[in-house]
Amino acid sequence: MVGTSAFDYINVLEKAADAAWLRDQCIANNIANGDTPGYKRQDVDFESVLEKELGYRRFESMDEKVGNVVLSRLKVGSYTDAAAYSYRTDGNNVDPENEQVLLAQNQLKYQGLMRGINSEFENLQKVMK
Repeated sequence: MVGTSAFDYINVLEKAADAAWLRDQCIANNIANGDTPGYKRQDVDFESVLEKELGYRRFESMDEKVGNVVLSRLKVGSYTDAAAYSYRTDGNNVDPENEQVLLAQNQLKYQGLMRGINSEFENLQKVMK
């Protein structure tokens, strides 16, 4: 399989799943620190990194865009969200209800990404038969 594009989508989906996993950890940490004075919520923004990487190639098909993605550019980390903003007097900017919604949303995204990865492997198995 050397020199093939068979794993292009799998590689990008893997990076997206890793970012979703990291975001899940950040959200869980936000919920755990919901009452910690001065705590600022953490988040992960993989979508804009992926959009930027795919946007470099405006007039290509999605297959070509994904095939030309530089995976090392898809590394993301957590960041402090709205560090200067807080609607609470103790300086904490975590909204527990919003974090619960974000957690559910992110878990659904992660499950979809895992289904996508499994589907790509199933397609490869069918081709190899």
